[in-house]
Amino acid sequence: MPPTSRTVRIGSAHGLHARPAKMFAQAAKDAGIPVTVSKGSGAPVNAASILGVIALGVEQGDYVTLTADGDGAEDTLDTLAELLTTDHDAE
Repeated sequence: MPPTSRTVRIGSAHGLHARPAKMFAQAAKDAGIPVTVSKGSGAPVNAASILGVIALGVEQGDYVTLTADGDGAEDTLDTLAELLTTDHDAE
C-alpha cells in the first residue's frame, strides 16, 4: 500500500514554535509508524524530530504536507492534522 498524505493549514497563531512543535513531534513519535512533514517544495523531515519540525519555519496559515506509511496511517494523519489546525497559542 502506498504512503498516505494529507495537506493541512497551520492554526497556531505563532506557527510551529517550540510548544506546538513539541506536541506534534511527540504525537508523531507515539504513532509508531514513519511520518514526515514538508512545507511547500521543501524536503520532508521526520515528523518525530522536534528540531526538524522547528527548522521548517512554519508560520500560521502555512500549508504543510503530512505523509505516513504503515498500519493506521489514516488515523495517525487525522490525529496529527487536528494538532496542526488547532490554535495552541489561544489557550
